[in-house]
Amino acid sequence: MADREGGCLCGAVRYVLTAEPVTTAVCHCTHCQRQSGGVFSTNLVVPEAAYTQTGETKVYDDNGDSGQAVWRHFCPGCGSPIISKIAMMPGVVMVKAGTLDDLSGVTPDIEVYTDHAANWVAPIAGARRFGQAAG
Repeated sequence: MADREGGCLCGAVRYVLTAEPVTTAVCHCTHCQRQSGGVFSTNLVVPEAAYTQTGETKVYDDNGDSGQAVWRHFCPGCGSPIISKIAMMPGVVMVKAGTLDDLSGVTPDIEVYTDHAANWVAPIAGARRFGQAAG
């Protein structure tokens, strides 16, 4: 696998992924909707050891729809969301797919919190769907 790279809109935060994602998840929870400014967030779930970052992020301490802690890292300059760390999923980071330099080969295989999905968003072909978080 070739390393994947990405970063924020202004370029102050950059990262490299050195492993394939464990999964690629679309999250429709209300917190991801607000944090992303869209109707869902697309996340590459990657082992934390395979994520290397240059540049500093700010962190917003959140409690997700699950009630569990979520630490949302974003660029302090341009506001781009970069990663989230979730208390109930230690050892992995959720890399915001929209920050990748190249989206080729990124295909979501799971959708979570579909009970919060906008009614005009069609299910993703081939992705497993869960009304709440997968568990």
